Amino acid sequence: MLSHLRRLGKSLQRLPGRTPLRVKLVSVLLVLVAVALTVISVSSLAVFRGYLQDRAQTQIQALLQQAMEAGRTGGPHGPGFGLPGYVLEVQDPHGNVVTTLGGWRHPAVPGPKVPTDRAWLTANAGKFITVPATSGDDNWRVITAQLPVQLINPVTGSASGPVQYTVIAGVDLGNIDQTVAWLAKFDLIVSLIIMAALAVAGVAAVRISLRPLTDIEHTAQAIATGDLSQRVPDRDARTEVGRLGRSLNAMLAQIEAAFRAREKSEAAARRSEEKMRQFVADASHELRTPLTAIRGYAEYYRQRGGVGNGARHAAPAATELSLAGGGRLTEPDMDRIMQRVEQESARMGVLVEDMLLLARLDQQRPLERRPVDLLTLTADAVQDARMIAPGRKIELTVGHGTAFLVLGDEARLRQVITNLMSNALSHTPDGTPIDVRLLAHGPDGRLPVPSVTLEVDDHGPGLSQEQAERVFERFYRADQARDRKTGGAGLGLAIVYALVKAPGGAVGVDTAPGSGAMFWITLPLAAEAA
Repeated sequence: MLSHLRRLGKSLQRLPGRTPLRVKLVSVLLVLVAVALTVISVSSLAVFRGYLQDRAQTQIQALLQQAMEAGRTGGPHGPGFGLPGYVLEVQDPHGNVVTTLGGWRHPAVPGPKVPTDRAWLTANAGKFITVPATSGDDNWRVITAQLPVQLINPVTGSASGPVQYTVIAGVDLGNIDQTVAWLAKFDLIVSLIIMAALAVAGVAAVRISLRPLTDIEHTAQAIATGDLSQRVPDRDARTEVGRLGRSLNAMLAQIEAAFRAREKSEAAARRSEEKMRQFVADASHELRTPLTAIRGYAEYYRQRGGVGNGARHAAPAATELSLAGGGRLTEPDMDRIMQRVEQESARMGVLVEDMLLLARLDQQRPLERRPVDLLTLTADAVQDARMIAPGRKIELTVGHGTAFLVLGDEARLRQVITNLMSNALSHTPDGTPIDVRLLAHGPDGRLPVPSVTLEVDDHGPGLSQEQAERVFERFYRADQARDRKTGGAGLGLAIVYALVKAPGGAVGVDTAPGSGAMFWITLPLAAEAA
């Protein structure tokens, strides 16, 4: 039994937490209205009952005074009057009713049961007292008074001393109770109707009021399924729900932004990891070629036993032996081996320097930033290209309007322009013209500040869309058939991209198959250029 009661108590404690909010609101509303209606009904009935009782007391007091006046003038059989539900009678000292003034009360109607004790009558004379009826459950509200009466003997005609008769005036409280009971029933019916109407109206009002919370619930469910673009409908900011909705929308916007940023970060991390793996693989591949050549020549030198002791005094014909011949190495063979080792070492050194530069740029190491005359660097690069390829037509076009001063590292910018010119020379047929343009312009789609653009436009075969998208990737070669002598490691344009992006510049390529390729870089204009 105790365990059952404990479980019941725990269930009742958990009941508020399991009850929906709309049910709580409607229930609280109905309880408060029920309490208010009960208080109003009870207090109004009490006031109304008191009003009826006071009015009845006033009436029976008036009847008592009239009866007393009639008794003084005409004795206990004098004139009187009555009203339905009231009693006005005279009792002798023994409690017997001598007369009923007015003579209207029906004998079957029970009257008030007033004590006949003389002490009680004397103590309560002139006071309103509630006494029971002679039979039944009704009560009477009565007031009594003592009336001295001279009795006359009808035979002798002589009068005796005065006798104390009791005059009783009362009202049946059953009538008042019936009136109050009828009013209570009426109040109950009206209260039930009000409660039912309020229940219907309360459910509708709560449902309408909680509709924004339902919208928030649906939005939360949509977001839980993965749709982060969902938002709570806007409401009036002057309401609590409106302010809550705006706060939730702001929070959801931040969550979506953070989620998108995390997705981008994860995607960037995956791309970076893939690029790093590809970078390591490509670097290993590029370094393996010169290292293999160096090791091969070293092994060949070891296998042939080195330079012969008498090689310095050998016949001239001995110095012309090829590496494929037998016997010990001659000095010319040794020179050729060392020359190849030097070439491969230089190639490996350039590759290592390029990779080291890219690694430093990836670590965002600061570069030197000072005004650099881009026109001078471009003119030098064009002149060098003309010297390297005298059979090509290489034109330099310079715009006007400002000095071509940009912020950057002069050595690195020179490397950028040299790489662009080398790229144009290497990837176009001999005799293909190259146009170089240097232009100054205000803020545009490339940079939001005044800047200088360098364009290197060749008239070669151009690039496909896929090649143009990957041309700035590290170790990427648009022409996979290039050999080691005519082609580089695929880091030239990657270095251009990193060096231009470091000081806040922009870089790109405009190309189409058969229409040539125009590589351009845009750098912010230095303040001194103004």
